[in-house]
Amino acid sequence: MRRYIIVLCSALLLVACGKKTTHEPVQHPAFCADSAFRFVAEQVHFGPRVPGSQAHTRCVIYMVNKLRSFGAEVTLQHGTKTNYAGEEQPIINVIGHFPGDSALEAVLLCAHYDSRPWCDEEEIYDNRFQGVPAANDGASGVGVLLEVAHQIGVARADSCRKSGKKMPIDIVFFDCEDMGTPSFYTGPQREHTWCLGSQLWAEQFAYGTDKPVSDKYEYGILLDMVGAPNATFPKEYYSMQAAGNYVEKIWRQANRLGYGKYFSSAAAYPIVDDHYYIASIAGIPCVDIIHYDAAGNTGFPSWWHTTQDNMRNIDKNTLGAVGETILSCLNY
Repeated sequence: MRRYIIVLCSALLLVACGKKTTHEPVQHPAFCADSAFRFVAEQVHFGPRVPGSQAHTRCVIYMVNKLRSFGAEVTLQHGTKTNYAGEEQPIINVIGHFPGDSALEAVLLCAHYDSRPWCDEEEIYDNRFQGVPAANDGASGVGVLLEVAHQIGVARADSCRKSGKKMPIDIVFFDCEDMGTPSFYTGPQREHTWCLGSQLWAEQFAYGTDKPVSDKYEYGILLDMVGAPNATFPKEYYSMQAAGNYVEKIWRQANRLGYGKYFSSAAAYPIVDDHYYIASIAGIPCVDIIHYDAAGNTGFPSWWHTTQDNMRNIDKNTLGAVGETILSCLNY
């Protein structure tokens, strides 16, 4: 997606007065940051997951096998969308479904798994034609959601777990999110060249004769670049516009868990990411948890869309903060 961002920062001053109060300790949901980190590393080990490459195919097989091992029903959504060069781009979205009570609306959890084919933020021109390793911008969101899927599977297989209605949960790994027009392309400029996988998914949900999986969704959560050390996730504009109440719910829960340093109260300008098409085409309120860096020239970390988006910039603490927050918001 085209990412030119300004971040508006605000400070909150909390003053406590009156009677001394005691607070119940917050129970942290089961989430293994070590496992999430391993899932990220295993994707990166394939090499850049550029659509059409062997690494891309291996990653699809990997995600399918992982989701199935965690108890999800897995389907592949195939299709094409017109890319930046006017060509039909093949797309493979990977969908994992955890059934729940039919009376409840589902929750959609999603991330993109593809790598950008060009490191077009590299200062050295010749380096721009390499695929991005995509540890943070791709693998981190998938890694967190694979561990979320693992914990959902464990919980639902535990016969001793407290009974109750469980919401259906769909986990979708989108393809071709990062196929947007490269900065060095001089041909005709086209709109909507980013987030091709989510556009396909949203169109199928809105207009297709067969729904991708669930018929109804209460809301969705998109994870994008959620693994960097000391990452900051402000409240993105389109998320607030389409799903403001869910943004507040998630950010409040993060603060209860002690992750307020990651989930910032700052407001951020709009970004066209997968959540934008999920909301605008499919009509599903969707929240984007995405890392901004106001100090950078692009609004993102210095290694964004470069050869340096590698495992050195992945931190288990950040993965854990995001994963625990997501799990704590689910009835799984």
